[in-house]
Amino acid sequence: MAEAFAKIKESFIFNFIEGARWKYITNGLLVTLKVTFFALLLGIAIGVVVAMIRSSYDQTKDEMQPGFGKTLMTGLNNLARLYLTVIRGTPVVVQLLIGYFVIFVSTTNTVFVASMVFGINSGAYITEIIRGGIMSIDPGQFEAGRSIGFNYIQTMRHIIIPQAFKNVLPSLANEFIALLKETAVCGYIGLMDLTKGGDVIRGRTFSAFMPLIAVALIYLLLVIFFSWLIGKLERRLRSSER
Repeated sequence: MAEAFAKIKESFIFNFIEGARWKYITNGLLVTLKVTFFALLLGIAIGVVVAMIRSSYDQTKDEMQPGFGKTLMTGLNNLARLYLTVIRGTPVVVQLLIGYFVIFVSTTNTVFVASMVFGINSGAYITEIIRGGIMSIDPGQFEAGRSIGFNYIQTMRHIIIPQAFKNVLPSLANEFIALLKETAVCGYIGLMDLTKGGDVIRGRTFSAFMPLIAVALIYLLLVIFFSWLIGKLERRLRSSER
């Protein structure tokens, strides 16, 4: 037992302490959290806009009169459906490579590229989460908004969207956790994230077990921590509805 512990200690020192290689892990963790945070913000912004387009079209298409308004809404809805189909139908790794080597080829800011690509990708899934939340709101809420003088946009902004957000907040939090794990492929564009940091240590020490297990444990601890926060959030939301 003592000999095994000594070997683990020696491997830990060799992989992380010597040459201050632990910095690859800590710096990579900060990059991972930064990309996840900004991508989630962008994804929520995209999700709200696209969800409003999709739900507005579904709820008003039978009532719209032929003309510019109906043509515009139909066109926007078709663009939204195309966006959802393309993003959800292609691997995020491929989207990341296209974003870095094709769309944002003129920039060397890999954090920006990763945040944009993951934000656009996450936006497609957040769209359906928020759209489900909007569609779950009682139609009487729309009528209530109209009765106090709100137009459709004002009703969505002041009445529907706040209620929908409350309903889908746990799902959005789960999307954050999924997004956190998806960013592990950032190394494909040379971004020194948490996973890439562990892989760099592996390449320097030629020891795969310790750095990769450390990366896996950090991801696991992050997921456990955020899952705990989500659980508390859900309990508070349930208690506030009583």
